[in-house]
Amino acid sequence: MDIKDLVKYAKEAMQNSYSPYSKYKVGTALICKNGKVYTGCNVENHGIMSICAERVAFTKAISEGEKEFDFIVICGGYDINNLEECLPCGYCRQFISEFVSSDFKIYTVDNKENIKEYKIKDLLPYSFKI
Repeated sequence: MDIKDLVKYAKEAMQNSYSPYSKYKVGTALICKNGKVYTGCNVENHGIMSICAERVAFTKAISEGEKEFDFIVICGGYDINNLEECLPCGYCRQFISEFVSSDFKIYTVDNKENIKEYKIKDLLPYSFKI
C-alpha cells in the first residue's frame, strides 16, 4: 500500500476527531507488518483523560492481537484542508516505543501533501526501557 493511500485513511480518521476544546483534529493510519491498517483519531475530554490518535490506533491494533508494526501516518490541524505537520506528543512517543523497534517510521503530512519521515529513535532518543 502506498503512503499517499494511507494519508487518505488518516484524513478520514481525522474527520472523526472529538476535539471540542482544542479544535485540533488528528488522524492516524497504523500499518502492521501483515498489511492490516488500524486508524485512530484524538478524543478529548473535559478533564485530563484525553487520548491521542496514535494511542487509539495502537490500542485498537493491540486489542485485536497485533504485535508487529511497520509504520504510522499522522495528519493534524484545525481544518482538514489546512494540515500542519503533526508529530506525536511526548507521552505518545514513549507509548509507541514500547511496541516497536527503534527504526519504526513515523510519517507526517502538511497542507501541501509534503510527507516527512522520522524514526522513533530520533524523536525519543532516550526512551524508558526496562
